[in-house]
Amino acid sequence: MVCFRRYGPVFDHRFGRAAARATAVAFTAVGKEKFRALKGMRDVMSPDSERHRALVDVFAEEARLAGYGHIMSPIVEELGVFLRVGESTDVVTKEMYDFEDKDKDRTRIALRPELTASVVRAFVQHNPQDLPWKVWYEGPQFRRERPQAGRYRQFSQVGIEVLGSSDATIDVEVIALGWRFYERLGMDQVTLLLNSLGDESCRPQYFAALEEYLRDRVGELSEGSQQTLEKNPLRVLDSKRREDQSIIAEAPLMVDFLTEETAEHFAAVRDGLEALEIPYEISPRLVRGLDYYTRTTFEFASTALENAQNAVGGGGRYDGLAESLGGKPTPGIGFALGVDRILLACDAEETFAAPTGEPDVFIVDLTGGKEATVIADQLRTAGIAAQRGFDGRSMKAQMKIADRSNAPVALIIGEDEVENNVVTVRDMVGDAGQTQIARSDLLTELLGRQDR
Repeated sequence: MVCFRRYGPVFDHRFGRAAARATAVAFTAVGKEKFRALKGMRDVMSPDSERHRALVDVFAEEARLAGYGHIMSPIVEELGVFLRVGESTDVVTKEMYDFEDKDKDRTRIALRPELTASVVRAFVQHNPQDLPWKVWYEGPQFRRERPQAGRYRQFSQVGIEVLGSSDATIDVEVIALGWRFYERLGMDQVTLLLNSLGDESCRPQYFAALEEYLRDRVGELSEGSQQTLEKNPLRVLDSKRREDQSIIAEAPLMVDFLTEETAEHFAAVRDGLEALEIPYEISPRLVRGLDYYTRTTFEFASTALENAQNAVGGGGRYDGLAESLGGKPTPGIGFALGVDRILLACDAEETFAAPTGEPDVFIVDLTGGKEATVIADQLRTAGIAAQRGFDGRSMKAQMKIADRSNAPVALIIGEDEVENNVVTVRDMVGDAGQTQIARSDLLTELLGRQDR
């Protein structure tokens, strides 16, 4: 179909109907437009994509060892699921992609900006009976943020959630899993920041004291924080604006308002981390960016990243979230770790390099390609990574490709090899030279080389 540049409806001349559009659309003949990924989105190409997948595999193994099952949640949810994140947060007010569905009920839906709310919605919907319910996840989220290094509008996270236990040792297990994951990646420049945000038994008193303090100094706050103060005073503490920092530094601290029970819970978390020899720093103004956190709150920061955006993950308790999503009161805790920011930190520490993706062998076929097709399939079936030449290229051209592939071995099949039912095996590393072996012995020979 050829679409002509015009304004208004776009007509499909094959069927003679108008595809109505709400806005004017400009089309041109096929092949004239050059499209690019949207701002803040990008294509992750090999070998970066292999590195991304390898990181997820490391996390999956850490989660499996701790008894976490995998959950896959929808990318879109009803908007109300994410409003529970906090209607005063930037995630909801500025960054969320939401739109009206085309169903008759015109439901307002959203691309998920985070996964905790989706997982808790799934918990409420399916009502698992074996508690605590422990799950891990990975996948894309969407936020319309200002793109910068390690931050995109579509970004990937790995994370875990635990619902059904208020035990402080669950908090310790969750934090420890994140810490051990960073260790597995070879990261040793990570700092654990720890705080408690209390609960309904002590937060009202703290909120009152914080609001009184901030209103006394409202004229010194940035315009953005003045607006935030009207919605949620706690969110002011999350401001990164320079003019707010001196005011935040003198604000009342939540830890000074903890009840005996919440203080004991926080002490038990610290004691558990010390027993595991996991170092931490108390960060009394750490509030994270979402409204549902209670009690234990934590963040992992990479000291290898030199900019202010050095958080590589974080989380905390959200003991009221299940109830706000229509479930019965159920304590919960979890974290989410940003894949892109973690990989930047790995780069800074020169650890967790991308998998090479190099083949075990490269097949040079001088007979038309059929022999390479058969041999490559046999080797791949046996678990040997095999690449090959195409398009009937010359011996010289195929050997250049074999050299660039970094395959340690090249298999050469010409007319003589086919006639004698042999393959020429050329070593591409060192001065080992080449030899001929029977086709029937090829698989045994290559597997033997892998074992050496």
